[in-house]
Amino acid sequence: MLYLDHAAASPVRSEVLDAMRPYLTGVFGNPSSHHTVGEAAASALEDARRRVARVLGMRAGDVVFTSGGTEANNLAVKGVVLGSDRRHLVVSPIEHESILESADYLRRLHGVEVTSLEVDSAGRISADAVAAAIRPDTALVAIGHANNEIGTVQDVAVIRTLTQDAGVLLHVDAVQSAGWLPLDVLGADAVAVAGHKLGAPKGTGALAVRGRIPLEPLLHGGGQERGRRSGTEDVAGAVALVTALELADAERAALSAQVGADTQRFIADVLAAVPQALLTGDPVHRLPGTASFTFAGVSGEAVLLELERRGVVSSSGSACAAGSDEPSHVLLACGIPPEVAQTSVRFTFGRTPLPDGAPAQLAALVAKAVRAVAG
Repeated sequence: MLYLDHAAASPVRSEVLDAMRPYLTGVFGNPSSHHTVGEAAASALEDARRRVARVLGMRAGDVVFTSGGTEANNLAVKGVVLGSDRRHLVVSPIEHESILESADYLRRLHGVEVTSLEVDSAGRISADAVAAAIRPDTALVAIGHANNEIGTVQDVAVIRTLTQDAGVLLHVDAVQSAGWLPLDVLGADAVAVAGHKLGAPKGTGALAVRGRIPLEPLLHGGGQERGRRSGTEDVAGAVALVTALELADAERAALSAQVGADTQRFIADVLAAVPQALLTGDPVHRLPGTASFTFAGVSGEAVLLELERRGVVSSSGSACAAGSDEPSHVLLACGIPPEVAQTSVRFTFGRTPLPDGAPAQLAALVAKAVRAVAG
C-alpha cells in the first residue's frame, strides 16, 4: 500500500516513540506538583517548551502546549480577539475550519465583525486585499501559511509588513507548513503547529503567542501554561511534539527539494495522462509534497475507491470535513464550480523520497483509476 494522505496524518516516528517513552512510565509526575517527581516532569516540559520556541523563532514563555492544531487556532483567534478591545477580525475563505468556525463564533456571540478576504483562482491572498481590509478597530489577521487542501503558500512576509505597519496582530496557522517551510522567519505574533502532521502522536500541538499580547483563555481551572491553558500538561506529548518538530526541521531543506521534485514530476505526468485533470492551487507557490486535482466529469470519491483498490490511499481534501457531501469551501472560493469541486482528489506525500520511476508509475495508476470510473 502506498499512503499519500500525509496532510491528514503521518505515522509516528520511531525516534519520537523513543523520546516520549520515559515520560509515560518513569517520569510520570504532574508538572505542577511541588516534589521531586513533579519537578522532574516540569523540567522536561520546560525543556520541550524552549526547543519548540527555538524552531518557531519565539521565546520559551510564548509557547502554550495544546491538544493539536484545532485548539491552537481556536486559542489564537478567540483568545487574541477577546483579549483585545478591538472588535474586527480578518480571515480568508480558504482557512481551516478551526479558524473559520472560531470567527463565526466571535461574530455570533461577541458581536465581532469579520471580513473575509477574496483569493485568486490559485488560492493566493493579495497584499492589496489585506491592506484594504485592515481598519482602526482590527484586532487580528488570521491566515494559513499553506493551505491544507491545495497546498498554496501565502506570502506571509508581505502580510506581516502590512499588519505591523498598521499595528494589527497576525496569527499564522503553520500546521501544514511545519517541516516543509522555515518557521523561524515568519515574524508573526502567533503561530500554530500540530504534531500528527510531523510524526508525533495525534493530540499534540502548540500555539506560540508573544507574551506581551493579552490572551483570553478558553480553558479555566488550575492556571497551567501561565494561565493561558488550564489543565494538567501532557509531558510525553510535549516531548513527542518537539522531537518530531526538530527532526522535520533538520531534514527540511534536503527533503523539501527531493519530495518537491518527485511531486512536480507526478503532477506533470498526471496532467499529461488525464485530459480532464486540473491542478488546483498555485503551480509555483505550493507545498513541496501536495498535489491536488479535479477530474471533471467523474466522481472524486469513486476515483479514491478505485485508487485504494489498486493500492494507493489518498483523500478528497481536508480530513476535518470527512463525511460531508458539500463541495470543498476552498475550491469554491477559488472559483471552481461546485460540480467540478466534487471531483477533487488530493495526494500528499510524506518525508520519504519516492523510488526512481515511482512518480510516473503512480500517475499511470491515477490515469487508469479515472478511466475505470469514467467507464
